[in-house]
Amino acid sequence: MKFAVLVFPGSNCDIDCYNAVEDTVAQPVDYVWHTATDLSAYDCIIVPGGFSYGDYLRSGAIARFAPVMSEVRKAAEAGKYVLGICNGFQILTEAGLLPGALMRNTNMKFRCHSSLLEVVNNRTPFTNQYEAGEVIDIPIAHGEGNYYCDDTTLRRLQDNDQIVFRYAEGSNPNGSVADIAGIRNEQGNVVGMMPHPERAVSSVLGSADGARMFASILNAWREQHGAAVNS
Repeated sequence: MKFAVLVFPGSNCDIDCYNAVEDTVAQPVDYVWHTATDLSAYDCIIVPGGFSYGDYLRSGAIARFAPVMSEVRKAAEAGKYVLGICNGFQILTEAGLLPGALMRNTNMKFRCHSSLLEVVNNRTPFTNQYEAGEVIDIPIAHGEGNYYCDDTTLRRLQDNDQIVFRYAEGSNPNGSVADIAGIRNEQGNVVGMMPHPERAVSSVLGSADGARMFASILNAWREQHGAAVNS
C-alpha cells in the first residue's frame, strides 16, 4: 500500500503524518507538493494539518484551489482513501468533498491539548480497529475547529452514520454542533477530523490511540485487495 502526504505552503503536520505512517504500518509514503497533477500511484492520500497558505481568507479556502486538489477529488471518486486532519479537514470541506464548514472556536481561543473522542462509527476504513463507543485520547490543536452544518445536513449525517467521532460528553472544546469531531462522506472512503491521530501513535507522546487509525487503513486496503493482514 502506498501513502501520499500532501504538502501546501504552511503545512506543519506533514512530517508528523509521514513518520506516523512509517512507524505504525511501515508502508511506502511520499511527500507530494501542492502543484502535483497525478496521484494515481497512491492508495491513501493524507491532507495534513497546519496553516495552508497562511489561512488567509479563511482556513483551507485557498488550498482548495491548488492543482493537487483536483487529483484528490479524482482519487476520492475512484474509491481511494482520503484522510483530512485538522487543516486537512478544513480543506476537504472547502473543496466540497465533505459537508459542512469549520468556524472559529466559540471561545475565540486556539486550543492545544489532549482530547477524549467517542468512536461513533467503527465500520469505516479508518476505524475498523476500534470498538464502537470506545473513548480514545487524541490531541487537538486548532483555532477554527467548530464544525457547523445546517439541520438538514446534520440529520443526513446522523441517518447515514457519517459521524465518525464525537468529543466525549462534556468535553467539546470548540462548540461543534452535536459534539462532532470527525465525519465521513456517504461513500465512506473520505474522512475529515479535527483531532490529530498522527500525534498519538506512541505512549511516549501521551497516547498511542491514533496508531490504530493507520492500522485500520492498511487493514481495509488489504481486505479490499485480498491480501493477508500479516503479510
